[in-house]
Amino acid sequence: MLAIRSALLIACLALAGCGGRPPGILIPVAVSAENTSKVNMIVATTRAPVKGGDLYGGDRAREPGFAEITVSIPPDASRTIGEVQWPQRVPGNPATDFVTTSADVVTQKQAETWFNRQIRKTPGRRALVFIHGYNSRFEDAVFRFAQIVHDSRAEVVPILFTWPSRGSLLAYGYDRESASYSRDALENLLTFLATDPNVSEISILAHSMGNWVTMEALRQMAIRNKRVHPKIRTVMLAAPDVDVDIFRTQIADMGKTRPNFTIFVSQDDRALQVSQRVWGSKARLGQIDPALEPYRSEFEAQKITLIDLTKLRTGDNLNHGKFAESPEVVQMIGTRLIAGQTLTDGREGVGDRIIQVTTGAAQTIGTAAGVVISAPVAVVDPSSRENFGAQVENLGSTVSHTATSTGSLLTQPPVSPQ
Repeated sequence: MLAIRSALLIACLALAGCGGRPPGILIPVAVSAENTSKVNMIVATTRAPVKGGDLYGGDRAREPGFAEITVSIPPDASRTIGEVQWPQRVPGNPATDFVTTSADVVTQKQAETWFNRQIRKTPGRRALVFIHGYNSRFEDAVFRFAQIVHDSRAEVVPILFTWPSRGSLLAYGYDRESASYSRDALENLLTFLATDPNVSEISILAHSMGNWVTMEALRQMAIRNKRVHPKIRTVMLAAPDVDVDIFRTQIADMGKTRPNFTIFVSQDDRALQVSQRVWGSKARLGQIDPALEPYRSEFEAQKITLIDLTKLRTGDNLNHGKFAESPEVVQMIGTRLIAGQTLTDGREGVGDRIIQVTTGAAQTIGTAAGVVISAPVAVVDPSSRENFGAQVENLGSTVSHTATSTGSLLTQPPVSPQ
């Protein structure tokens, strides 16, 4: 435990010196720049609204909220694929920074109208739902998802589901309960999407603690309707902060007819090692060794794909986000999944190809694809770590002591799939 705590403290101390972000970072900019790209998304959230330009904070809302946001991404020549370039001041410069050109709270009906318009003009009529992880503020999730959609070149309708995370390293318990609080809303959102006749396919992308709310929502859908809706075909679980035994029960409750699951794991994930100690669990799903029994036989029998990224060496000191910065991997996985291919088809698995692409390259590696999530911004992106400095002092003792039908996206009870 001391070794784990020390490793986490060292990683956090290394991050603590980074400067903070200015408030109002989502306030739309009035100027534009040449060769920028735009990502237009709808946001469904269980966060409570806040005043000013941040739209939503870390408190829980009694009713779901919605927003339509357009993110401007700097020209490719001015950025590194896989990175979110945060403004150092407000307003940001669209030539060099991620900024918004529009960010508006909308009604549920307006959100539905936006989605129906977008899905009809999207090739393949595929929707991608992203669920972020622990320690993510609203703007973290918005900008990271925009980066994933842009860099993956995926032709999907992007939908961000964001739950009330405090965006604080020490708010693990609050975030965990907020994820549970949000599972009904996510189930209703997925039901709405699946029962829309214009939708052909839904992919789900979840990271870290976001996997908990995702699995609970799918489990509830299966219990309620005797199955997960068949339009939900692909579920990507990256570094899932879920107890292995609980995952077994969640999968069992979904029955034999369920989505295709792919799990990205890494045995050297220090964040999940701490989570394991906090919960006193035997293993977190995201850190198992898929070559060992009983996992190898069990997941093979369940037809669940596990991709082991332990051998990857990254710039992430926590090893919790090996998915953030490789253009090759972004395009490889994004292309395959959007084309409807599995991650293990052909003579060579994607996991092996990732290792081959990255081994010996002396570069930070990871993926950010149409169906694979980047690390939490608070871990991999320097400018989002302003909370760390004040929290590092208390971190060691804390860890030691704790050792919907078309008429409704989220608020109405789920309807049985058609």
